[in-house]
Amino acid sequence: MMPPIIYAYRFRSICRLQRLQAHMMSSASAPEVLLEKVGRAGVITLNRPKAMNALNLTMTRLLYPQLKEWETDEQTDIVIIKGAGGRAFCAGGDIIAVTEAGKSGDPLAQDFFREEYVLNNTIGMYKKPYIALIDGITMGGGVGLSVHGRFRVATEKTVFAMPETAIGLFPDVGGGYFLPRLQGKLGMFLALTGFRLKGRDVQRVGVASHFVESQKISALELDLVGLRSPSNEDVSKLLESYQTQSCLDAEKPFVLQPHLQDINRLFSAGSVEGILQNLNTDNSAFAKKQAETLARMSPTSLKITFRQLEQGAAMSLQDVLVMEYRLCQACMRGKDFYEGVRSVLIDKDHSPRWSPATLAEVSDHSVDQCFSPLGETDLRL
Repeated sequence: MMPPIIYAYRFRSICRLQRLQAHMMSSASAPEVLLEKVGRAGVITLNRPKAMNALNLTMTRLLYPQLKEWETDEQTDIVIIKGAGGRAFCAGGDIIAVTEAGKSGDPLAQDFFREEYVLNNTIGMYKKPYIALIDGITMGGGVGLSVHGRFRVATEKTVFAMPETAIGLFPDVGGGYFLPRLQGKLGMFLALTGFRLKGRDVQRVGVASHFVESQKISALELDLVGLRSPSNEDVSKLLESYQTQSCLDAEKPFVLQPHLQDINRLFSAGSVEGILQNLNTDNSAFAKKQAETLARMSPTSLKITFRQLEQGAAMSLQDVLVMEYRLCQACMRGKDFYEGVRSVLIDKDHSPRWSPATLAEVSDHSVDQCFSPLGETDLRL
């Protein structure tokens, strides 16, 4: 029989979680981020369900100081972050707002990326167990809020992608750090093509640390907040116990398993042109499909992304984020980002007019300039 003290503690935790869920569903004027202490756990809920919890500057400015406070708070043992609404953890950054700011010269175009990357670094360096429950769509900015933390829990509802080359950007939020550290050339493949991974496959590639069935997430959260002064090992054991109980799709093969050798062979060239040449001279249906995908992407973005991952493989997370801040500001000065957002997110005609229009027209000098230091406006971590 459960001791009275533990029973009372768990009952209070359940009540607080129920109040938090009720708060999430209360009204349209609800805060965009809900910050709650449940027992000795700090619980963050990204609360823009209609926007699939897309990250904006207001949210970043709520998250950063709270994470710093909890990191040194003796009454806080762990931090849990999740998304409201059931569809998405966080589908990305609020790119349309950044686009409008960039067009008008509004400082939001600098502030958003600067403060987002500072937040990404804070998560990557966090001293306490940080658990991201990525139960749903997790792309772009949502990846930055999760992948650098020690624990990332995927479910069968998780959809992961870094689709930035399709909008004239590059896989930022530390993509240059974690992508080249995936198995073989998987990171380069995912970065250039924006390929989507789902469910268990997100954990199989290493983007998620654990897989737990979606219906078990609420119980997992209760057990997490019930841990007393847990170490990383304690959290890991609990997550592994839930993973062991989660058999859904266990027999389903990894979607890229038949193509791993091809990916390593085709994407190991020394340039984007070399990769395309490999794809175009290969007779497989897989290679043909990837060549068609890359042909739709921004040529400038492809070249920037290739070099970003090549250099990032040997850099620290902090140095990668500094590099990526330079790259995002170069994209703000260019044309493809605005054209990509117009094509994919605004007009949705999916017919971008890239400038330059071909890889051959993207000079090494123009790529070099994207990586140039920004002097006094450089990101400092």
